[in-house]
Amino acid sequence: MDSVKNLVHHAGLGLRRSFLTEIVATAPENIGFFEVAPENWMTIGGKLGKQFRSMTERFDFICHGLSLSIGSTDPLDEEFVANVKKFMHSHQIKFYSEHLSYCSNQGHLYDLMPIPFTSEAVSHVAKRIRRVQDILEQKIAIENVSYYAAPGQEMDEIDFFNAVIEEADCDVLIDINNIYVNSVNHGYDAETFLRAIPSHRIAYAHIAGHYVEADDFLVDTHGADIIDPVWKLLAKAYELYGVFPTLLERDFNIPDLTVLLKEVDAIRSIQNAWTNQHQQKTA
Repeated sequence: MDSVKNLVHHAGLGLRRSFLTEIVATAPENIGFFEVAPENWMTIGGKLGKQFRSMTERFDFICHGLSLSIGSTDPLDEEFVANVKKFMHSHQIKFYSEHLSYCSNQGHLYDLMPIPFTSEAVSHVAKRIRRVQDILEQKIAIENVSYYAAPGQEMDEIDFFNAVIEEADCDVLIDINNIYVNSVNHGYDAETFLRAIPSHRIAYAHIAGHYVEADDFLVDTHGADIIDPVWKLLAKAYELYGVFPTLLERDFNIPDLTVLLKEVDAIRSIQNAWTNQHQQKTA
């Protein structure tokens, strides 16, 4: 199957019900694709269901899961994965991604919990990712997540992440804000982490805002404007690896659509700056 980089393009936006009607009525030209959590849309009907169908018939979409719980010791929910596959087929959705975390332990925990950075966990998680890919009959992308503790840690975060990605033979959803948040909370260099990502596996990226609890403690909320160091880290990612599709996430304190579109424009601006500079170098 083609890489998601050949299926969606430019800058994207996470679709939220709060502005669905507005988007349906007047779709902004600067949005290259949309992303939805399948859990929030698979069973929806009525007016919202019709509006969603009208969107997926007109625009490219990606699914970003919330509840696969890929790192859990609970049995993999293969029925859920099969339902995601049907949902994607029904709406011609291009791709599926999930978090390198878990959110269940004999029941849902309603939060994304950190997987221990151990070799045993690498094998466990990679096996489950491969099974999901077998069911979906396509590769998925796994996201580097924010975390606030590292229980049972035997290796660095980047070594654990890369080992899972390699053993699972899956793609990468690179979350720029998560790299920045973790670098502050855990005292490592964000650019060094970025440079260690397997670039040939990058499918697309997320960028978002966070909450500053203290100078050395950031909370990944997706509920604030993106700050300058995170924008600069995105520009560095393009400098290292070229432009890839990048999606704006905003889950809480959602402002007017015009405000969100300014941040989407900022993504496009950074992408265009890299493209123009690259064209000048190769001219």
